[in-house]
Amino acid sequence: MSDSILKIENLDCFYGDFQALHDISLAIPKGRIVSIIGANGSGKSTLLNAIMGVNKHTGKIIFDDVEITKMRTSDIVSHGLTISPEGSSVFEDMSVTENLLMGAYLKEPRKNRQANMERVFELFPVLKEKRNQLATFLSGGQRQMLAIARAIMSEPKILICDEISLGLAPVVVKDIYKKIKEINDAGVTILLVEQEVKRSLAFSDYSYVLVKGRIVIEGESKELPEEEVKDAYLGINKYA
Repeated sequence: MSDSILKIENLDCFYGDFQALHDISLAIPKGRIVSIIGANGSGKSTLLNAIMGVNKHTGKIIFDDVEITKMRTSDIVSHGLTISPEGSSVFEDMSVTENLLMGAYLKEPRKNRQANMERVFELFPVLKEKRNQLATFLSGGQRQMLAIARAIMSEPKILICDEISLGLAPVVVKDIYKKIKEINDAGVTILLVEQEVKRSLAFSDYSYVLVKGRIVIEGESKELPEEEVKDAYLGINKYA
């Protein structure tokens, strides 16, 4: 795809003798929403850790025309790539405001932290209402909102959303996805990593299906047959 802000070329990743990722190549166009769909154990977390500089790997990762393959995680984040991690991960013993400030620890975002905080409070009004409350007392949906808001505080060019619907009620998931769309409309590229096939295909522009560490299907989301994606997801027939 043209005008890609993130490109991964021929990426392999090993845990000892076990190969977790096999020749992964993908491209994330600037300003779009791209989904990576896969079941537990498909390699999604390994791929995200490789992108963020946590896992050692071979291959090449280019972000915003800069090769980040061997960059430290902090440098990758400062370049504009941020993740909202799986499991609504927040600092439970800190207030909502303190959590948000943790997202603005880098030099440039720190300069704009007040304006960015107003931005996330406008996006998530419930966080403004609870700004002085400890995160441990938030509901699961509110914690997920806080995790996303904290990521936005770092002024990302790409926001990676890892399993943001996990364990949440459908009405909460619907609201969070609406907010993700608003973030995308404001110019932030979204990489959505999910298990739920139907929602991922409906919400994203382009999708990759990951099975046992390999990309087995890719294409414009609206053109991918849902049943074929589900077969791949479940490891049925040729995808087993």
